[in-house]
Amino acid sequence: MKTRRFRQLDVFTSEPYRGNPLSVVLDGDDLSDAQMQQFARWTNLSETTFLLPPADADADYRVRIFTPGGELPFAGHPTLGSCHAWLDAGGRPRGDTVAQQCGVGLVRVQRDGERLAFEAPPLRRSTADAALVSQVLAALGADAKQLRAAQWLDNGPQWLGLLFDSSASVLALAPDHAALKSLAKVGVIGPHVAGSACAFEVRAFAAPIGVAEDPVTGSLNASLAQWLIGEGLAPHRYVAAQGARLERAGRVHIEQRDGQVWVGGSSVICIEGTVRL
Repeated sequence: MKTRRFRQLDVFTSEPYRGNPLSVVLDGDDLSDAQMQQFARWTNLSETTFLLPPADADADYRVRIFTPGGELPFAGHPTLGSCHAWLDAGGRPRGDTVAQQCGVGLVRVQRDGERLAFEAPPLRRSTADAALVSQVLAALGADAKQLRAAQWLDNGPQWLGLLFDSSASVLALAPDHAALKSLAKVGVIGPHVAGSACAFEVRAFAAPIGVAEDPVTGSLNASLAQWLIGEGLAPHRYVAAQGARLERAGRVHIEQRDGQVWVGGSSVICIEGTVRL
């Protein structure tokens, strides 16, 4: 056990304690998988990350991402928060963008004004089984008439994406997390009324990996954006809200440029110090 540099950040918010918290261990290179998993269970956050020297010569650093229930190849708020922590600790990218190595390969992160934004990984989509969708809707307590479209979305993490008729329908969901645990990780999105500050409301239910409802989810928002923009169901630039039912105020900034979706958000450091691990 030794003393390691540590940051805890709030991501997808500029106001502390209103986004999605992330723990970052900056010196994780000699930790075992079991030690990383144990610490992630102890923090009990949706994700905890460990920064290591890169194995890819083109990367600035490598990150491993753990939920309380297991490791993820990629996730959005850990990407932005880990990059913020790395920069804050003195990290300097070799190029114009930060190159983060993770389970899906290299992910570029760039400054977008006062925010950081990551380049969404390639998305794989497939048709969702109608019987499964019906089971999920029942577990969500949703009216099937409110559903507009369903799709499997996979950019590292896999989600069953559901497009609802309105933000009100999304916010009214009262899920049975025990039922969802045996079904799928589910991401839901619905449009706000025209003229609202945010274009969409998003919720993420991830009981299969030990997270009942994630406050703000970058990977899900990335795949939802790629799906909906690709189908002409969302504009090329918008802001999504997430976390309202958890008393958070997450804001996810989406922009498609030259066919590539970028996912941005603010983040703030809430705890800075060391951890014995």
